[in-house]
Amino acid sequence: MNSIFPRERWLLPLGLVILSVIWGYAWVLSKQALSFAPPFAFAAERSIGGALALLLALKLMGKPLKLAAPGPTLAIGLTQITCFMLLSTWALVEGGPGKTAVLIFTMPIWTLLLAWPILGERIQGKQWLAAASTFIGLLLIIEPWNMHTSLFSKFLGVMAALCWATGTVLIKRLRARQQVDLLSLTAWQMLIGAVPLVALALLIPERPTDWSATYIGILAFMSVISTALCWWLWIILLDRVPAWEASLSVLGTPVIAIVSSRLMLGEDFKLSEVTGILLIGTGLALLSLFGWAASRRNSTK
Repeated sequence: MNSIFPRERWLLPLGLVILSVIWGYAWVLSKQALSFAPPFAFAAERSIGGALALLLALKLMGKPLKLAAPGPTLAIGLTQITCFMLLSTWALVEGGPGKTAVLIFTMPIWTLLLAWPILGERIQGKQWLAAASTFIGLLLIIEPWNMHTSLFSKFLGVMAALCWATGTVLIKRLRARQQVDLLSLTAWQMLIGAVPLVALALLIPERPTDWSATYIGILAFMSVISTALCWWLWIILLDRVPAWEASLSVLGTPVIAIVSSRLMLGEDFKLSEVTGILLIGTGLALLSLFGWAASRRNSTK
């Protein structure tokens, strides 16, 4: 794991907060966007928009546009962009306003299972307290024992989580073997992953996209902020901490998603949701505390 400089002790938590808030609220916007565009078209349009924004950023920053690691980047793009975007959007449609899409945030569990044998990363010692707190909190929010949506929508959510976890591990393995520019990696995985999504949107019969001012505004936010900026922040986070820790860290996202949905729809919070939110918050606080203590020990050596 890379050493964390003093300035990054504050920048990483700030980036994580930004990531969780934007991705959490993006679920609300995604549900709204699907009333203007069909799922395959929406997934393709936001991915293409994100890829173009990242390529423009590379050009403006004077960074080379060359693809540095074609094979690994192809695998990352297909798993973390194509399959994840497709399955998560589809799950959102099939599950409606329920919690099926939140099953996507079982991703930390799959990441932990994959990272152990492939990357040699494992939770140790007091870190299990943080992991247990976040996992139990997530379980209380999802309530798998009380889901009234179809089995198919649950399957889509879990498969999306598995694809995200696979992409996460592939990024960590690539960075361990080869030095690649993180912004370039984000741009190319987005562009490669968008190509099959565009093909699916063109080949599968769907209703046309309603290019209203509202949808264009939502798409601009989802493409540039939620997709381009946040996936870049995610890869930066992955480059700084173990895959399992990064995965647990974004569990603030479903908390934001639940809170945003409840406030916008005027619904009451359930006791299990409040308990789950508190447990996830506790787990994230413990992760931060353990990370801060470890960096203090390293800085005194």
